[in-house]
Amino acid sequence: MMLKLFKSKIYIAVGLLLLITVIGTLGIKFFEDVSWIDAIYMTVITISTVGYREIVPLSDQSKVFIICLIAVSVIYTAFVITMITQYIFNEYSLIDLKQKRVKNKVKKLTNHVVLCGYGRNGNQALKKLRQYKKEVVVIEHDKEKWEALQDDDILFIKGDATKDEVLKEANIENASHLISALDEDTQNLFIVLSAKQMNNQLKIICRASTEANYKKMKLAGADNVILPEKVGGDHLASLVVTPDLIDFFDKLSISDGDTHNVRELKFNVLCPDDNEKSINELEKFNKTGCKIIGYKDKGNKFSVNPESDFILKKGSSVIIIGNSKQMQNLRANFELKD
Repeated sequence: MMLKLFKSKIYIAVGLLLLITVIGTLGIKFFEDVSWIDAIYMTVITISTVGYREIVPLSDQSKVFIICLIAVSVIYTAFVITMITQYIFNEYSLIDLKQKRVKNKVKKLTNHVVLCGYGRNGNQALKKLRQYKKEVVVIEHDKEKWEALQDDDILFIKGDATKDEVLKEANIENASHLISALDEDTQNLFIVLSAKQMNNQLKIICRASTEANYKKMKLAGADNVILPEKVGGDHLASLVVTPDLIDFFDKLSISDGDTHNVRELKFNVLCPDDNEKSINELEKFNKTGCKIIGYKDKGNKFSVNPESDFILKKGSSVIIIGNSKQMQNLRANFELKD
């Protein structure tokens, strides 16, 4: 926003300079019998306050005109200096002021997501998280991206995410997830190591470029490691082999406005009394019309489409599917916020 305003003022400044040059040239040509080149030359040395001697002796009328031209030039110079100073001051003071407000907001957050890197992967991850109405704090060191983050009203921290103090500014101790989407694998590895030390309950998702680095990320403490090229290649191939199935899954998570058709629920949400139950015994859940299509136990082992007599164990989670109305019933019955 500030850059657009500054550019518009530059156009005004250039226009004024041309106008002053034209008026000065015409004035000198009118008052003195000189060529156009000499008139332009005298105007330029007057505006720039270089102070060379006049080409021809000036009449009293010319002297008065030159005095006025010099006064206008001084005012114009002051305008340009003020414009540049104001832009530099406003740009940095505005960003710093907003950063103070952001940091105060971030300090109060809990169970938020820290996103390191606002590149192509980070930008897409942010869009998806905002669709799910998740609180996200972005860490970005590239100054060119600050204005875009600021204009979109995104909580962001200026700095290098590989530094511990920057992660602390993002309130990493109270975050639930961290996504490291930087381009360099070494930087992502440093972030994983640092973040895990600060918050050992943190779930960490990061990107890697190679299979070798994938293993290193896992050893460092990352819960999930994504290989963008592999995921993209698999997706392209799947669109050839099973196009309708992939198209269905692509549109499944968000297809009815703001209602998500698939979601994950923890054991303690379905069984608030902390007693292990079968799916049949979940009366409150069964009234919603939603279906359980997946189950993950405490050891991260998955079961697909569990039977109705399947017992839900403590520390587990389930994958639920339903249409818009069924998901609304689920949110109402269990008082879910998202």
